[in-house]
Amino acid sequence: MFTGIVTDIGEIISLTPTAQGQLHRLRIACRYDRSTIADGASIASNGVCLTVVASGTADGKTWFDVDAAAETLRMTTARGWRVGTSLNLERALKIGDELGGHIVAGHADGIATVLSRDDLPDMARFELATTRELARFIAPKGSVTLDGVSLTVNTVRDVAFSVLIIPHTLEVTTLSGWRAGAEVNIEVDLMARYAARLSEMK
Repeated sequence: MFTGIVTDIGEIISLTPTAQGQLHRLRIACRYDRSTIADGASIASNGVCLTVVASGTADGKTWFDVDAAAETLRMTTARGWRVGTSLNLERALKIGDELGGHIVAGHADGIATVLSRDDLPDMARFELATTRELARFIAPKGSVTLDGVSLTVNTVRDVAFSVLIIPHTLEVTTLSGWRAGAEVNIEVDLMARYAARLSEMK
């Protein structure tokens, strides 16, 4: 489990696809302490929970390897990741950690597309659209995770919704690079999903 509070920005430094294109082995450079990364650990990368299969250090930086399987490549923006791609990283939640965002599973539900960006005096406003299936779980003042970042929904219009990003978030995540047309990973709020399921069962 995660909270949607990014703790580092990593960079893909190597990517090795299989011949069948069913699996990508990624090596991601980061600033985490190598001694704190164990094989089998979970690290959310742009909102996708990936399992560490190896780690080490090189050129003064820590790196870790993860595998992106066929379903991840099909459902998320991982299919378009390349060497040099920057990723929002978050370590798995530990008992006793501060829950600064909201409960995030790291299981991206799909992709949202940035429709527009408005740079305001003290923040940036993004409008995005997703599928109708996922849009039903998105409500004003509710939570949504975009590229691994816990955000509060501002407005909702059919399958489109907007979020306001404060300067700090723009500074410490990859969201500052979003432009119209960009695709981002989306995970809807678990509570909204369970509430909808309970309503369906009545």
